[in-house]
Amino acid sequence: MTRFWELMTALLVVLFTSISVSHAVNLETYQFDDPSKEALFRELINELRCPKCQNQSIADSDAPLAKDLRDRTYLMVQQGATKQEVVDYMVARYGDFAHYRPPVKLSTIVLWVGPGLVILIGAIVIIVRVRQQQPHEAELSDQEREQLAALQSTKQDKQHG
Repeated sequence: MTRFWELMTALLVVLFTSISVSHAVNLETYQFDDPSKEALFRELINELRCPKCQNQSIADSDAPLAKDLRDRTYLMVQQGATKQEVVDYMVARYGDFAHYRPPVKLSTIVLWVGPGLVILIGAIVIIVRVRQQQPHEAELSDQEREQLAALQSTKQDKQHG
């Protein structure tokens, strides 16, 4: 039985190692004759979001669409396009979602105001709930006051007597 677990452990190590190595290897290589173009390319692929993926840049995504966008970005940078020209092209083609920093306009106002609004509403809800949970002192009726006074005087008599 021990031999079985040794084999299973070895198999799992090989499996997980091969998975992590396969993700670590990026087969795409882009050649640049100018370091500034390479820097611009790297900056752009980290700023542009993959329209197909959940919140991944085109640099991080393995989706075929992300590869196409990296290739297009590379081509535009090699042809001398500026950062803004590449961003404008991607936004025109895929919408404001394609850029991690969408412009402030009516259609994107929720992206800019939403997080602050959610935090503000959450803080208000917490404050209201905390205030509701604080005990309120109830007013004593005349009868209850008399009973309290009697109890207090009885207690004082026992302490002094």
